[in-house]
Amino acid sequence: MAQARSHFGRSIAAHAVLLTYTVIALFPVFVIVINSFKSRKAIFSEPLAVPTPATFDLIGYATVLKQGDFFQYFQNSMIVTVASLFFVLLFGAMAAFALSEYRFRGNLMMGLYLALGIMIPIRLGTVAILQMMVASGLVNTLAALILVYTAQGLPLAVFILSEFMKQVSDDLKNAGRIDGLSEYRIFFTLVLPLVRPAMATVAVFTMIPIWNDLWFPLILAPAESVKTITLGSQVFIGQFVTNWNAVLAALSLAILPVLVMYLIFSRQLIRGITAGAVK
Repeated sequence: MAQARSHFGRSIAAHAVLLTYTVIALFPVFVIVINSFKSRKAIFSEPLAVPTPATFDLIGYATVLKQGDFFQYFQNSMIVTVASLFFVLLFGAMAAFALSEYRFRGNLMMGLYLALGIMIPIRLGTVAILQMMVASGLVNTLAALILVYTAQGLPLAVFILSEFMKQVSDDLKNAGRIDGLSEYRIFFTLVLPLVRPAMATVAVFTMIPIWNDLWFPLILAPAESVKTITLGSQVFIGQFVTNWNAVLAALSLAILPVLVMYLIFSRQLIRGITAGAVK
């Protein structure tokens, strides 16, 4: 009984912490959204007030839809984000399975080498990356961004997933081998379903930096046809004048896909984050 109460208490505490963090994290989003529906004067005079009939204005959204190809930017960001997530989760899970399941010479060193990507920012290699993309003819293509973001997300994916995969029962995997399952079928049908919370955690933490990134789209894909939503929003920011209505409207529209994907992964995300806290 005491153990059950302790387990329940830790679970409630973990969920309370996550709820508090969510409220704090979403407050800036709330401010951006409410200000996107207000006139320019109201944005600066009452930034924390909700829109009223006197301050309500859709000029920002009208400007976004008229100026620039917003839907093309939106589509480019979706393609880059979804494709990068797919490759990060696929290759990251496969590498994590190999490192956690098989014992070979250099196993530890390989894990440490992959973990270096967490400690060393990929932006330090921007010049070398740009040279590689120029030599490969991939500048101003979505493929360049997908390759960079896949490389950027793999270290964290391998680090998180390998720890979860070590907890998968060896008896289950050995039973699959006895039944004649190949290593690929064991990986895809037995292991991956058991680490879905970890996969969702990796997806959320990988998705947000990719969607919000400005650096690599500006360096590798600044052409109009391949601009992402974050880079496309910069058209409303000038050296001397900034159209804040349009900027806030563009940011509000850009939040929607991330919010939807977060809601999709939220249940598995909470399970993945609290897995160690509720044991």
